[in-house]
Amino acid sequence: MNTHRFPPTRTAALEHLAAFLPKTGAIYAAQRNYDLGPEQHVGVSQLSPYIRHRILPETEVLQATLGRFSPSTAEKFVQEVLWRTYWKGWLEQRPSVWDDYRQGLHQRLNDIQTQSGQRKAWEQACHGNSGIDCFDHWAQELVQTGYLHNHARMWFASIWIFTLRLPWELGADFFMRHLMDGDPASNTLGWRWVAGLQTVGRTYLARPDNIAKYTNGRFRPEGLAREAIALEGTPHPTISPLAPQQRPDSTLKTGLLITEEDMHPTHVTKAIGTPVAVAGLLCTHGRSDLLVSDIVKDFVADSLQNSLERMTPSGQKSSTHSDVDSVVDWAKTHELQQVVTAYAPVGPTAKALRTLRDKLDDSNIRLVAQQRQLDVVAWPHATKGFFAFKKNIPSILNDLQGSSGN
Repeated sequence: MNTHRFPPTRTAALEHLAAFLPKTGAIYAAQRNYDLGPEQHVGVSQLSPYIRHRILPETEVLQATLGRFSPSTAEKFVQEVLWRTYWKGWLEQRPSVWDDYRQGLHQRLNDIQTQSGQRKAWEQACHGNSGIDCFDHWAQELVQTGYLHNHARMWFASIWIFTLRLPWELGADFFMRHLMDGDPASNTLGWRWVAGLQTVGRTYLARPDNIAKYTNGRFRPEGLAREAIALEGTPHPTISPLAPQQRPDSTLKTGLLITEEDMHPTHVTKAIGTPVAVAGLLCTHGRSDLLVSDIVKDFVADSLQNSLERMTPSGQKSSTHSDVDSVVDWAKTHELQQVVTAYAPVGPTAKALRTLRDKLDDSNIRLVAQQRQLDVVAWPHATKGFFAFKKNIPSILNDLQGSSGN
């Protein structure tokens, strides 16, 4: 297993941020598109595994960056941090897109059981045996390290869809099984964007000259598709209202539940004070119908354990659970009246929390999922494309400065 670049602790995340902070201005803007190899991703922060699980919340990264550079100097980096926020907000208002992806993936997995040619091509792509040198390198890098440069992800997805002619859902699933920073919104919608489903009709074509330029000549692939015709899909669903904000009841006997969606939930502990008990819930297995990589599972599990050690009051013992029923038993054992957790956006954890809410209700225990202020402020602006969202970034940042900023 190769996770040496991403020690699963908040201390490591803070050290990583401090080391990259001097580059978050003009250096990042100039170097961010260059993929120089697995050990040479010096132009990008590589903070994404920490930010995705909110071991390092976005607001903390933004505050550190804007404490060093002006918004104009750090514009590209600030936008990159907020892309994940934008994707989450977009999907949160259209949750059926995630459901459609999951249904489509299930069908594609069934198809490869009966279509031997497509199954062989899929297996070759996943194992890095397609015969396209750059693509095979990226497939192997992803499997071996759990990470891939963002530009390489775009090239990879384009080659998967338009050159190898493989279903996009299988590619998105390959990423979800292996990316340490894979989340339902960024991953699903990013693949849809490449395929021409997200911004309808607009695709991304991987071109040999572009790959050669931004890999410093390491690769110049031959035989790539020369056009990228958008895949056909259904129109975007009608926007659903965002979930109303919830507040914990300070008079109730309360437990803190930490999930992999937010492993530094200080906005929750500020609201509830000292919890009676603390537990963690792992939902990593829900990211795919197939086996999620050990790199991803170990990073999430170890990071959650580190979070529990940090967030559990002195004298208490925490516990980790992989199913909802055991969380209910934990709540009953501690005679809790209320369980409070950080809000989980669309995905496996949110699904588990919905089930947990129903089961806790049956035992007269309240479940409160508290949102971060960033999401409350930013998600309402994620109704259209990122260009429209980008126009609101200054006001989003101003709103955060005027609040607790979590």
